[in-house]
Amino acid sequence: METDSRQIFGIDQASKEDHLVKELARLTNHHSTNCLEYGRFLKSIHWAEASTIETIPFLPVRLFKEMNLKSIPEQDVFRILTSSGTTGDAVSRIFLDSQAAKIQSQFMIQTMSHVIGRARLPMLIIDSKAVTLGSSFSARGAGVLGMMNLGRKHCFALDENMELDSESVRDFLKNHGDSPFLIFGFTFMVWLYLAKLEKSLDINLSNGTLVHSGGWKKLVEQEVSHQEFRKQLSTRFGLEKIYNFYGMVEQIGTVFIESEIGDGSLTCPSFADVIIRDPITLEPLPNGETGLIQTLSTLPVSYPGHSILTEDLGVIEGVDDQNRLGKRLRVLGRLPKAEVRGCSDTFRSK
Repeated sequence: METDSRQIFGIDQASKEDHLVKELARLTNHHSTNCLEYGRFLKSIHWAEASTIETIPFLPVRLFKEMNLKSIPEQDVFRILTSSGTTGDAVSRIFLDSQAAKIQSQFMIQTMSHVIGRARLPMLIIDSKAVTLGSSFSARGAGVLGMMNLGRKHCFALDENMELDSESVRDFLKNHGDSPFLIFGFTFMVWLYLAKLEKSLDINLSNGTLVHSGGWKKLVEQEVSHQEFRKQLSTRFGLEKIYNFYGMVEQIGTVFIESEIGDGSLTCPSFADVIIRDPITLEPLPNGETGLIQTLSTLPVSYPGHSILTEDLGVIEGVDDQNRLGKRLRVLGRLPKAEVRGCSDTFRSK
């Protein structure tokens, strides 16, 4: 597993796959030995070995809602993360030991440094501090905690009742708005609460860099496209540096960040990859064809989440076609009739 941040997007696809297939096969064997349920799964499909990344066995993401899958002893569980979901629905439970939590945080920082730089800047968080409290975190809380490592002098824009704290935002911008600073929030919450900021404050965010993720479903319902999102933030607040990213609690620490051309497509880091599969046959599809997204990552060691079939639809739009090497993915939405799951779509998930 490489730790050199210069290589996060610096390895061509063919070389990356040569490395990944060996590491992912090793993880498959590791989880087979240390997770009883996963071992039974491999026996049921008669898995023997992997020759390509497409032959690495995958688990449906929904399985993490139905079973407690972990490859560490109970006494080594350091943190439990839970996914967001609609009220009454089951949630994924992801088990981390202290080493896994440390590694996943390090790799998120190394990945995001490619768009926000290496300096830890003052950070405005479009959320409530309440989501970060306790020993068990929702996907939203885990996302906020992970992103907090990228900044300093954190300011939460919302209070414990999810109401805009205008005074805190005003003070943050007074102290830090004249020099570079970071903004983080889940996409729909950024849209909703920055609109409120505009009504209550005369603000200039031109020195800010926004990183955001999730919650596109509600924006689509309001007919807010990716392009409109960026246009409005630029027009209203002078905010030009905007980066979307794609990730999930089931592979926490692994993020696919918006490509250099800023069109909403996403680039894969060198320690992870994506495969697009036919929703019916589950066979791999050629680049350019739409199907289910399978995500692979070398980070999940404490639980068998290294190869996951999501319920999201996507398409590979390019390979090694930018300065950031590897596959370029576009996420198109949820599989029809799949459970609607979104970190920011469910405000009460804490």
